[in-house]
Amino acid sequence: MTYAAANLNDDGTGSKSTLASTVYHQLRADLLRGAFETESKLRVEWVVSKYSAGASPVREALNRLASEGLLGRHDQRGFFIMPVSAAELEELTRTRCWLEERALRESIAHRTAEWEEQLVLALHRLGRTSRLMPTDLSSLNPDWERLHRTFHRALISACRSRWLVGFCDQLSDHAYRYRRMASNGEGIQRDDFAEHRLIAENALDGNADAAVEALLNHYRLTAAMCMERFKQVEASEPASARAERTPR
Repeated sequence: MTYAAANLNDDGTGSKSTLASTVYHQLRADLLRGAFETESKLRVEWVVSKYSAGASPVREALNRLASEGLLGRHDQRGFFIMPVSAAELEELTRTRCWLEERALRESIAHRTAEWEEQLVLALHRLGRTSRLMPTDLSSLNPDWERLHRTFHRALISACRSRWLVGFCDQLSDHAYRYRRMASNGEGIQRDDFAEHRLIAENALDGNADAAVEALLNHYRLTAAMCMERFKQVEASEPASARAERTPR
């Protein structure tokens, strides 16, 4: 879903949509990077104040984010931050593997010289960028995140289906929330660039089976790291907090 450009000669509706789009992108970025506590309420008045926008464009942005599954909505009780859970992660990873396997196989089957060049360039740029901030090794580098998304998008860009690419993009957004959590975990080590290089080399060689296997292993390792993080968080929680989350 996209917003049309504002028409300066209309009655102001275009201006509202522009403001709503601005709030949408700012709030969406904050949601994906985990700036808020999960399951906490997101009041319209608070969003209005934080993002310096009117109530109408804020409600439009909130409804749009809810339609994408990044916010939850209670009837008559407003919006809340969607929780993260092991069960959702398992379903998300499984679904992402299904869709991206098809997208990657189609992309390799219909590859072009331009697709190969884009993939090589995306891998090269990713490899030259640090995953962590050079000035703060505990923080993720936003440039790496952008190039990481570009690489994965390039992999499936020749699949000939904008619908499939769009679905994969949406799942990638949700997976990003979990990847940030996994980056704070301990116990499982990985070589990110080696994983991406293996995927790309097999794809460029036209070896769809090996490329798919490398891609799915890449996603499953991230999921395993997230699951490990869930265990670490649960182990550090007081018994009373765990009891509150136990369904009755």
